[in-house]
Amino acid sequence: MATLSLLSKSYYIVFVLSLSFIGSFPCLDDQREALLEFKDLLFGELMTDNSTDMFLGGLETWNSSSKCCQWALVECNSQQVTCLNLYSVFPTLGKTSTVLAPIFRIKTLMSLDISYNFIQGEIPAIGLRNLSELVYLDMRGNSFNGSIPLQLFHLANLEFLDLSDNMIEAVLPNEVVGLKSLKQLSLDANFIHGELPEEIGNLIELKKFTVPDNQISGRIPLSILQLRKLEVLNLQNNSFSLEIPADIGSLVNLTTLDLSKNRLSGEIPSSIQKMRKPETLQLENNMLSGEIPTWLFDLKEMKKLHLGGNKLAWNNNLAIEPKCKLSSLSLRSCSVKLQIPSWISNQTDLIYLAERNLGTIILSDNKLTGSLPSQLFQSRNLSVLALSRNNFFGELPEINSTSIMVLLLSENNFSGPLPKSISNIHRLLLLDLSKNSFSGNEFPAFGPDSLIAFVDVSYNNFSGKVLSDFGLFTVMLSLSQNGFYGPLPEIFSNLIMLEHLDLHDNNISGEFPAFFSQMSSLQVLNLRNNSIKGSISNDLSSLSSLRILDLSNNYLKGEIPQSLGNLTGMIETPVAPLTLSEIFKFPVEIHDLIVNWKKAKQGLSIRNWDIYTFLDLSKNRLSGEIPHSLGGLKSLKLLNLSFNELSGKIQISFGDLESVETLDLSHNSLDGEIPGTFSKLLEQNYLDLSNDKLGGKIPRGPQMDTLVDPKMYANNSGLCGVQIEVPCEEDLVPPGPPLRKKQEPMFSWIATGVGYPVGFLSSTAVMYVLGYFNTAPAYHRWGRRRSSLR
Repeated sequence: MATLSLLSKSYYIVFVLSLSFIGSFPCLDDQREALLEFKDLLFGELMTDNSTDMFLGGLETWNSSSKCCQWALVECNSQQVTCLNLYSVFPTLGKTSTVLAPIFRIKTLMSLDISYNFIQGEIPAIGLRNLSELVYLDMRGNSFNGSIPLQLFHLANLEFLDLSDNMIEAVLPNEVVGLKSLKQLSLDANFIHGELPEEIGNLIELKKFTVPDNQISGRIPLSILQLRKLEVLNLQNNSFSLEIPADIGSLVNLTTLDLSKNRLSGEIPSSIQKMRKPETLQLENNMLSGEIPTWLFDLKEMKKLHLGGNKLAWNNNLAIEPKCKLSSLSLRSCSVKLQIPSWISNQTDLIYLAERNLGTIILSDNKLTGSLPSQLFQSRNLSVLALSRNNFFGELPEINSTSIMVLLLSENNFSGPLPKSISNIHRLLLLDLSKNSFSGNEFPAFGPDSLIAFVDVSYNNFSGKVLSDFGLFTVMLSLSQNGFYGPLPEIFSNLIMLEHLDLHDNNISGEFPAFFSQMSSLQVLNLRNNSIKGSISNDLSSLSSLRILDLSNNYLKGEIPQSLGNLTGMIETPVAPLTLSEIFKFPVEIHDLIVNWKKAKQGLSIRNWDIYTFLDLSKNRLSGEIPHSLGGLKSLKLLNLSFNELSGKIQISFGDLESVETLDLSHNSLDGEIPGTFSKLLEQNYLDLSNDKLGGKIPRGPQMDTLVDPKMYANNSGLCGVQIEVPCEEDLVPPGPPLRKKQEPMFSWIATGVGYPVGFLSSTAVMYVLGYFNTAPAYHRWGRRRSSLR
């Protein structure tokens, strides 16, 4: 491990220590010009005569009047530049990868560190072949995209390569075999996909191979078993499948094996016993099955053992005496039953906080029962205790440990008051006691100097005035579903870092407070199902980060402020929040936020807070017209104004709610027509306009035509449209002539029989009137005929 701990920065030190008189010679002219050109590409447009105060990160020493081997960040071997350490020198400049072209002309470089400069674009292929002497290349922490250029794999002397924390989207190519000298390959946190090439097994000098947080799939290649010098193998958080190679233990030098968060199946390979000094084994969150082997606890060097989140089963009938001294243990969801095993209490290092190791016990999602042993809380160094979703009961013992950072006891059967000593845990960051039966009207006071950031005591039986004694660093506070009463304490306004405040389903009363406008970090405010009175403050619009506002089922009155249309968090797409697992690096999450969605209560996961924004003011006594400004809340997913006393027309601007999926304006006194702009609502899948005074034609549109439930439009003044199968007057067409095609032959004969004599008589009458016929008596006509015959 000593070798590995120095690996990331020390491969080139051997070369540097062997040099003498560093900087005593001027560097080559072409190399100095290349470095000055690089500096000019970085700062040229920013440099002015008055820019002497500009922070250049050491590059201020780079000038044409001095030797480049004397410059900061540069190391030389005689006249040749061999090392450039440009770590985080220009992270805010937003430069593209073309800025590296001058550096890639320096053929004598042996070490190049350009990490954490947020360089954009593809890794430049041109010039990479020039760096044939390169031993150390650190490019992590940028924004490189595209594929890895094949020229990189021709650097035969390269021993260290780190491309982590970029945006590389590619399959790791077979050409990786060209890096024959490589000892560390780190590609963490990119978008690398496809399968690992079998050629990876040819990198026989490799000691550290890490590719966590990518999209790599397929089986773990068997060729990886050829890497006999490997000490660290981290494939965490990918999509590897099938079984762990049975002979994984042939990698006898492995100290760290992390295969967690994949889709691996089968049993834990018994060959792991062959490893000489395994310290970390992380297999959690896969689909592994079978019984947890007890020999794992005989591996003397084991410090961190995480097996939770699989289908593994703990044999509760066995009594073991571990030979290892664990500092971190996770048996989450491993069917551990009855009381906490006694051997855990005897793991003295398990509750010992070493300089860089957390003392961690994770036994959540099991079937443990009984009361908690007091010795768990006697250690002064226990850091993480996660026992959620078990069957523990009874009261919590007094807590003498002052170093617990994470205490997770949710979804058990704990009862009684909380021990006041819990507020003495000065390092406590996360406290989750939700969904138990804790009670009492006195809650431990943490005080303003407390470091506590996340507090969830929801779904218990606490009572008394609303809790307010929390530290200034509090980020999340969930006190919902208890018996708290009285007005909201104004001291909340001091919690300037508070992002999430959930107090739904209590007995809170008093006027809607104006101090909320001072809580500028607030993103979630849920006061549903209380007894809050008064009007909504105009200043609430100053909460630019607010994206979930639920004030439903209270006694609010007055008009809806126009200023609510200025809530920036409901206009712009919010940034995805970090989950607690990303912060603490083990499975911890905030419980779902319960919201009213389509007339039913549903849980909204924190993972979806970046795509769902809500405004629910339903079931109050709000009156007046709906502000047209609400139509500007373009990222809003749910808007519920139902069961109020709103009047006037539905605003045309509602057609601009381009993201809305649920719109409920029912049970008000809205009149007029449904705006035709509703046809633009292409995301809408639930609409309720019932029990208003609306009339006219229901607009058509791609989504509106799918909203055909008559209940959505029931009890209005005269709606019509295809959605409810009620024709509108304007759509009625006058009846045309009857269809005659099938009766045409018969009709033709009737027409002939009737039309002929009628036509004859009509023609005769006309001719008679016009004098075409002689009016003399018949006998005169006969006499004329006879004379003519003569």
